[in-house]
Amino acid sequence: MRTTVGWQVHAEGVARLRESWAAVPRGAPVRLAKRTSNLFRGRSAAGPGLDVSGLEGVIEVDGDVAEVQGMCTYEHLVEVTLAHGRIPLVVPQLRTITLGGAVSGLGIEATSFRSGLPHESVLEMDVLTGSGEVVTTKPGDALFDAFPNSYGSLGYATRLRIELEPVAPYVALRHVRFDDADALAAAVERIVADGAWAGEQVDGLDGVAFEPGELYLTLARWTDDPGPTSDYTRQQVFFRSVQERSTDRLTIHDYLWRWDTDWFWCSRAFGAQHPVVRRLWPRRLRRSDVYWRLVALDRRLGIGDRLDRRAGRPQGERVVQDVEIPVDRLPEFLDWFDREVGMRPVWLCPLRLRRVAADTERPWPGYPLSSGETYVNVGFWGVVNVGPDAPRSPRNRAIEARVSELGGHKSLYSEAFYDADEFDRLYGGEELTRVKALHDPDDRLTTLYDKVVRRR
Repeated sequence: MRTTVGWQVHAEGVARLRESWAAVPRGAPVRLAKRTSNLFRGRSAAGPGLDVSGLEGVIEVDGDVAEVQGMCTYEHLVEVTLAHGRIPLVVPQLRTITLGGAVSGLGIEATSFRSGLPHESVLEMDVLTGSGEVVTTKPGDALFDAFPNSYGSLGYATRLRIELEPVAPYVALRHVRFDDADALAAAVERIVADGAWAGEQVDGLDGVAFEPGELYLTLARWTDDPGPTSDYTRQQVFFRSVQERSTDRLTIHDYLWRWDTDWFWCSRAFGAQHPVVRRLWPRRLRRSDVYWRLVALDRRLGIGDRLDRRAGRPQGERVVQDVEIPVDRLPEFLDWFDREVGMRPVWLCPLRLRRVAADTERPWPGYPLSSGETYVNVGFWGVVNVGPDAPRSPRNRAIEARVSELGGHKSLYSEAFYDADEFDRLYGGEELTRVKALHDPDDRLTTLYDKVVRRR
């Protein structure tokens, strides 16, 4: 059982981080020395990373508030908070996402239809800026508001004070089928408005679109009622259960990590869903960070490309993206996606900003979703065999264009292909540049465009 680390350990970790910053030669690129990553874009080689040892824990929990270090993974964070009967308001679906990473790079999950994005439940944070100083910042400050979706271009969070919510030990699930995307979109709007479906409270909401005529919403309700629970860390696979049963029960712990065990459905690419392989694959190694390392190995060795050539398949283009689409345009996007990309299943996760600022319709300049509007995150991860044009990423470029046409936004954890002007227009480039100049006057940190598009 993990426990809180306390303020002394935190102070020592911050001191080591600042010492390692001071040791980086002026003009050399600055990055974190992280053991894990959930990014799906390559980057050029960089110099020594900043020492983040001692910044990977929960400092303290006090009722509905937790003080958390920036490099703390959600796996670690949840283990501590569940002991207090609480969870963060939004827990991203992969275990090794860090709290600082979810805030600076965005995160989303089934509670986002009522609690927004992870950064919206941050009450205060300390940020190591490009000047080498640790700055305390709160909502409404220029640095705080520009930090979400900045991916380290404005600095690195060392401490975050976040809200927690009480949670029951079990989760009751309903998998509701829809025969078309219009009906599903209408159901999402109704659930967002009422917080309920068919007279029953909805605490978590996401879904899967398997085929144009087979779409599901999974409605989660926290419950104290005891009873048998399913375990999808063994032979059964969670995403298949969505089609196979209308109701289910999980522990709250297993619900939070229901997608991590098989990396949604992507573990099948490694054979991990084959019954025989699954029996032999150790349960402790059925998790997203293990699969990510296998993907990184494939990228280095080109194993998938060689297998495609041997099988006579056209060259593949990796299409790994999450996009936010206004709920009323969701059917239009899915129809286009089926025609032009042809990848199923896809994940569906409704989202509505929690923060509504009086002075602006779009309170977060780096990812300017509109206050008062419901979006649906559409996640799709795989390879499309497109032929010799694959190196030009035609499907990814087409997705970027279509998402913009529909008034949506694309997450930046994977490849992006925008030109500089379009990127600045979509991701608050003017405000980001202004804030960066204030806190990184010597331009020590790599810009967001250089990180995301130029992969530096």
